Amino acid sequence: MIANVPELPDIVVYIEALDQRIRGQTLERVRLASPFLLRTADPPLRQVDGKKVRELRRVGKRIAIGLDDDLWLVLHLMIAGRLHWRERGTKLAGRLALAAFDFPNGSLLLTEAGSKKRASLHVVKGEAGLKSLDPGGLEVLECDLNRFAAVLKSSNHTLKRALTDPRMFSGIGNAYSDEILFEARLSPVTLTQRLTAEEVRRLFDAIQATLQRWVERLRSATGEKFPEKVTAFRPDMAVHGRYKQPCARCGAKIQRIRYASNETNYCAHCQTGGKLLADRALSRLLREDWPKTLEELESLTSAAR
Repeated sequence: MIANVPELPDIVVYIEALDQRIRGQTLERVRLASPFLLRTADPPLRQVDGKKVRELRRVGKRIAIGLDDDLWLVLHLMIAGRLHWRERGTKLAGRLALAAFDFPNGSLLLTEAGSKKRASLHVVKGEAGLKSLDPGGLEVLECDLNRFAAVLKSSNHTLKRALTDPRMFSGIGNAYSDEILFEARLSPVTLTQRLTAEEVRRLFDAIQATLQRWVERLRSATGEKFPEKVTAFRPDMAVHGRYKQPCARCGAKIQRIRYASNETNYCAHCQTGGKLLADRALSRLLREDWPKTLEELESLTSAAR
């Protein structure tokens, strides 16, 4: 399976839908179908029962639900975790069901497809608890060009790795990094410290445009409904998931790089000067620069760069 976690646009739309439904509501109880979902013991899960929802927040690719007494439920959906809004008290049936969060007006269900259960739930206390789960990446829609450039060039990675490193940039993953790099007309394996000032600005502008455009598209597609079709493969994406299909900009076939559980899609004509990124030197570069597994990438913390 190619690694794709719901990213910033998907999480933003999830949070907006949840805000409409559960802010100000009392969390009656949490029902767990899988004990492996819960990754913390203190504070105990039962402590959140009967607490009112005060705030919703995005922490990287995590969804944080703030409750009375400064308690937080923090969900990380990983690859195949998804949320669903159902009638209050809906049963946890089937092998996909992981948990239900019951409110007076409905139940929020968490499911996860696949045999490997990677989704997680943490219960933490206060801002310090939230910070412990935050990889510390820059909020790219809330920064200026100078701050972005400083973080981008703070280490020398491929652009693909830099954009998807949660310690560097918050909320960008496999899918939207492909779209951003296509928008910027930059190769995914260009090293960050080799970028010119003009290329850095192009990348910055592409991040702003791509993420904002996709937030608006997903928001419009969802409307007043709850987002049920959260996927990293959308037919109107420019390159991601479009291997061998024609580039919408130039008509050339979209190419890909595959390494371990990672896949990068790109247009050779638009991004790499016509060069196919498939030689031995590239393979060595990927081994050195990319995590081997999604878990390795997602577990990166805010340690000093």
